[in-house]
Amino acid sequence: MPQSHASAPDAKTAAPSGGVQSLERAFDLLERMADAGGEVGLSELSAASGLPLPTIHRLMRTLVACGYVRQQPNRRYALGPRLIRLGESSARLLGTWARPYLARLVEETGETANMALLDGDEVVYVAQVPSKHSMRMFTEVGRRVLPHSTGVGKALLAHTSPPEVRALLARTGMPAATEKTITTPEGFLDALDVVRRAGYAVDDNEQEIGVRCLAVQVPNSPTAAAISISGPAGRVTEEATERIVPILQGIALELSATLASAAPQQS
Repeated sequence: MPQSHASAPDAKTAAPSGGVQSLERAFDLLERMADAGGEVGLSELSAASGLPLPTIHRLMRTLVACGYVRQQPNRRYALGPRLIRLGESSARLLGTWARPYLARLVEETGETANMALLDGDEVVYVAQVPSKHSMRMFTEVGRRVLPHSTGVGKALLAHTSPPEVRALLARTGMPAATEKTITTPEGFLDALDVVRRAGYAVDDNEQEIGVRCLAVQVPNSPTAAAISISGPAGRVTEEATERIVPILQGIALELSATLASAAPQQS
C-alpha cells in the first residue's frame, strides 16, 4: 500500500527489509552526506535520495538533536562530531579483525603489514603488524596521510571516478613528501589507471625515500579499506613484488570474506 510521507510517523513504518524505515532512511542520508564530502543542502539530499523535502527535514532535525548532524550558518547540513566516536570505535574493531591476516602477511612476506581506511579525504592507518627484520618500517596506528603519496591511497581511490578524485585532490592539495611524489592530478589519475590494470598499487619512494609499499584494496569491504606491506626498497624489489602481490591479493580476499560474514544479514 502506498505510504503518505506527511502522515504516519516513519519510525512506525516497517521497511521492506524488515527493519524500521526511518532508521534506514536516516543512515542512507548520513552515507549520502559522507559521499558528498560531509556537507549538503536539503534540496541536494532530496534529489539524491528521492525522498520528499518534509521527510528529509524531519529526519535531519532528529539527527541534529542527537548530535550526528549539525546545521551550518549557511543553512546547509554537515556531519556532526558524535560520529567521530562511532567511527573511531568501528575502525578499531575493523583493525582487530584484520590483525590475524596482517600477521600472516608478515609471516609470508617478511615485511611490515598495514591496514588503512579512507576517512573523508585522508587515509588513516587502523592496524599494523611489524616485520621481524631489524630494519623495518613503522607507521603509527591512527596516523593520517594524504592519499596521493601512498600505495594504500592509490588502492583506495583506484575505482573512484576521475571527477571525484580531482575534487578530492583540489581539497587536499598535492604536497611533495619526496622528489618522487606525484604532484599533479593528471599524474595521479594515470597512476590510478595503472593500479586498475595491474590489480595492485605501488608507493615507490613517494612517501619516504628508501621505502617501497605494495597495496591492494579489500574487495567488498563495508567501508573502503586496503592492506599493504612496506619495507626497504632494497628488499621490496621488482622480483619480490612478483612474489608478494599474489599473497596480498589472496589475503585481501580472505579478509573480505571475514568482513562479509561479520556484517548483519537482512531478512
